Amino acid sequence: MNGGPLSGIRVLELAGIGPAPFAGMTLADLGAEVVRVDRPGGSGFFPGAEHLDLLNRGKKSVLLDLKQPQAVATVLDLAAQADVLIEGYRPGVAERLGLGPDDCQARNPRLVYGRMTGWGQDGPLARTAGHDIGYIALTGALHAIGEAGGPPRIPLNLVGDFGGGGNYLVIGVLAALREAERTGRGQVVDAAIVDGTAHLLAGTHMMLATGTWVDERGANLLDGGAPFYAVYETADGRHMAVGALEPKFYLELLKGLGLDDDPARQHDRALWPALRARIAAAFAARTQAEWSEIFAGSDACVAPVMSLREAAHHPHIKARGSIVEHDGLLQPAPAPRFSRTPTALGTPPPVPGRHTLEVLDDWGVRDAAALIESGAAVQVSTDATGDPRRG
Repeated sequence: MNGGPLSGIRVLELAGIGPAPFAGMTLADLGAEVVRVDRPGGSGFFPGAEHLDLLNRGKKSVLLDLKQPQAVATVLDLAAQADVLIEGYRPGVAERLGLGPDDCQARNPRLVYGRMTGWGQDGPLARTAGHDIGYIALTGALHAIGEAGGPPRIPLNLVGDFGGGGNYLVIGVLAALREAERTGRGQVVDAAIVDGTAHLLAGTHMMLATGTWVDERGANLLDGGAPFYAVYETADGRHMAVGALEPKFYLELLKGLGLDDDPARQHDRALWPALRARIAAAFAARTQAEWSEIFAGSDACVAPVMSLREAAHHPHIKARGSIVEHDGLLQPAPAPRFSRTPTALGTPPPVPGRHTLEVLDDWGVRDAAALIESGAAVQVSTDATGDPRRG
């Protein structure tokens, strides 16, 4: 546990995949003590490589067989000592395990119970399966991303899982923690990816309402429709990102490209096709490195498109330490930053069950040895190579 602003907050995370672990990682980055309850067999996503799963950095892991009543009782014991519990099951699953909000808050009325789903806890699709791509499809976000005349483009799983999902779970948990401090009562946070993604589209809905956005791809100011807010290929097959929205920045773009277009006609859509062609031809005449040098330090809002590995070596990203190599893994640093309670990267991702005995002891769970003996709990250790071994 580091000394970030959430130092002293205890979080219990019921293991899952995607946005809920991301939320747990974020809370750990902010200084909370996060204990992940893993189950035998793991998540199935990274079998044998759980110690490389960055979404579990800074956490401790206890391994419990929730098919056994003693293990469920142990989770309730842990919940009694926690400030927050987060889970990412389908609606009804936690209740069937005996670990729903009523079960946990009966033991701990101050507990903030965070629920992460794609569809939410209610609604026609609540109990159906889904993934990021489907959630953002129903909100309109996916429809809006892509080139004119082409299909929608998948924005990784940044918009749904992590932007509209995990981040909103963190926001909800922090707000509920603040309210619990005032009232002494916890509550359930229903964080749904469809809700969060729709919320992220507030600015787009504003433009739609004002008539400055048309409901189609590649035809608007921020979706690649504007030639001064787009991506262009360079002579070496690389790309430059252009975001010269404001008139003074657009003027800098024209100067850098050596174009004599009238800056006063920037928003004349009739001129956009020809302008795009001229900008594209200009960028195609030089390499990415040459354009990066030309626009270095300017206000033209032009940047080279970097790969994930290249980004870590960009002078600005490197100077801020936004992406670092830590414990042998390339990874993003904690964000945001704080003046009085700075955050720091925590321990590397643990193999499931690495901290079972340690956590049960620290959190006051009795008869830990008997739980191990019964198989309801499992302690796993690691040798020098990181290979898991049962302890």
